[in-house]
Amino acid sequence: MKILVIGATGTIGREIVNALAAEHEVIRASRSGSDVSVDIRDVESIKAMYAKTGRVDAVISAAGSGAWKALEQLTDEDFEISLRYKLMGQVNVVRYGFANVNDGGSITTTSGVLSHSPVREGAAISLVNSGLEGFTRAAALEAPRGIRVNVVSPPWVTETLIAMGATDTSHGLPSAEVAKAYVRSMTGGETGIVIEP
Repeated sequence: MKILVIGATGTIGREIVNALAAEHEVIRASRSGSDVSVDIRDVESIKAMYAKTGRVDAVISAAGSGAWKALEQLTDEDFEISLRYKLMGQVNVVRYGFANVNDGGSITTTSGVLSHSPVREGAAISLVNSGLEGFTRAAALEAPRGIRVNVVSPPWVTETLIAMGATDTSHGLPSAEVAKAYVRSMTGGETGIVIEP
């Protein structure tokens, strides 16, 4: 299968590529250092990516971020950035991806644990994660030509916790384990679901 992985140079994205590369043709996309350059905050960049990659069997997006601040410190701009990047960036990956995904293919996006287990200073992230999960359920109902649409909701990732300076990483899951959920989304028959590794 020909698979486009967006966010391929990130912590989870690298492991998704590793999990797929032995058996599939993987096109790596990210803002830099990949086969294809893309910035999902920019609709024209998404369109250009799809024009370059052509038809694919699956799209996996492990890209997007947002603002981490206390609620009273979040500005209008912080919310706008969060919505444009992690939410609308991936919504547009799906919307414009339908035309490039082969019949019966799949599109998988990434939300996260804060959609259902919020933490302090994570309000903007909880917002976009929850929005993406709702969008995925609805988009799956309207996806053309048997294309499946799912979202993976990773828990805290061990490598991310380490990078954040956490001393207790026991509640984290290594990114190589998280990557297995994306493989399941791509190879299984499910659609319109939130997959929690």
